[in-house]
Amino acid sequence: MNQLLVTLRFFATGTFQLVVGDTFSINKSTVCRTVHRVTRVIASLHDKFIQFPTTTEECRQIMQIFYGTSGLPGVIGAIDCTHIPIQSPGGDDGENYRNRKGYFSINTQLVCDTTGYISNVVARWPGSVHDSTIFDNCQLRALFETRKLEGCLVGDGGYACRSYMLTPINNPATPPQKAYNEAQIKARNCIERTNGLLKRRFPALKYGMRLDIDNILPVIVATVVLHNIAVMVGDEEPEDDEELDEFIRNKRHDDLTEMSINDPADVIPPTGLHMAAATSMRSAIISSHFT
Repeated sequence: MNQLLVTLRFFATGTFQLVVGDTFSINKSTVCRTVHRVTRVIASLHDKFIQFPTTTEECRQIMQIFYGTSGLPGVIGAIDCTHIPIQSPGGDDGENYRNRKGYFSINTQLVCDTTGYISNVVARWPGSVHDSTIFDNCQLRALFETRKLEGCLVGDGGYACRSYMLTPINNPATPPQKAYNEAQIKARNCIERTNGLLKRRFPALKYGMRLDIDNILPVIVATVVLHNIAVMVGDEEPEDDEELDEFIRNKRHDDLTEMSINDPADVIPPTGLHMAAATSMRSAIISSHFT
């Protein structure tokens, strides 16, 4: 139990392991070994607690909920990436982890539903890698490409529009296009909310971890497992610390400156468009639901 509490304390604070050790009156090296051991055990449960919907019934239920909240048919998940701050890994590849905002990070891809349950996580890419590159090289895209999964994802403009990826229209000109964009934003809102909630639950993901890369990746997966458990049991959502957020934003800015419910049939995506043009699914949805 003490080992579990030490690990959860580290996830919940993101502070130095020495401070965690002082809290429990144990040596820093003991904290280090304990955190790594327990983290890997929790992360090993990912197959059980991080599951993408695969059965027809599961997909239809999720589509129904997305359609009820946004009016967008065929959606089984919202996708986005979030940056997990880290210390510079050093070495020849160290600069690969510097993201476009100037700090070092792991760019982590998440897919969630409207409840905040995270159904897919990819945590292995440096901060300099673009969101679309991560998706193009992940297993989830391969499953959609081979039509082993039905439905669509919703993502922001950083992703390419495909038959299974609904993105916003740049410069919408017609009322149906504007209505589609509004629905797309509503459907995508859950992933932005989930990104924030995950980091509020586990501030270690928000304020940075002073660990080796090989030890940071299991922490990300383990916290997603714990987040999903919290979602499933209805755990209370933590409040955001606005004063601390403001301090972190100012500190980071200073550092950078110094450096320099409806008919189920309605929610099914149009069929027969998987092998057509990339924007065909989006055009068909606009035509059938927003005109």
